[in-house]
Formats: sequence, structure tokens, C-alpha cells
Amino acid sequence: MSRQGPVPGEIYIEFHPVGQQVKVTAIDASTGIEVVVIGPSKAASADLKNLAVRKLLRRIEREAPPATPSPARGRVV
Repeated sequence: MSRQGPVPGEIYIEFHPVGQQVKVTAIDASTGIEVVVIGPSKAASADLKNLAVRKLLRRIEREAPPATPSPARGRVV
């Protein structure tokens, strides 16, 4: 079974050790927005993953287009 494209809300996580630190990259599949966090290699991978996901979600919110207000009812005279 193959997918036709990225699933909304799907996040790719990559761990890359760099010396005594770990570079964690989180990418939103639908928008392609990417963030990076760096932490100590002794830190729990779940903690680094959660940090990266929270940072990604915050960036997605910040870059989302502002909601357009719905047209007002009635008329201005």
C-alpha cells in the first residue's frame, strides 16, 4: 500500500550525533517547515524529540497566514 502524499500533521524526526551533542531535526511533512534543536548526547531522546516537536509547532503557528475575519452582517451607513 503506497501513500499519495504527506499526511497532514505528520512530522519527520532525525537524530544526528555531533561530538558530545545531538542535533535533532523536525520537519512538518505537509508544509516542509524545518527546525533544529541541539542538546547533550546524554539527554533522553524523548525529551529532545518533544522539544523539537514543540518548537516546530510554535513555528508553524507563527508562519500560518492570519485568519481572515468573516464579513460583518448588515451594512455600514
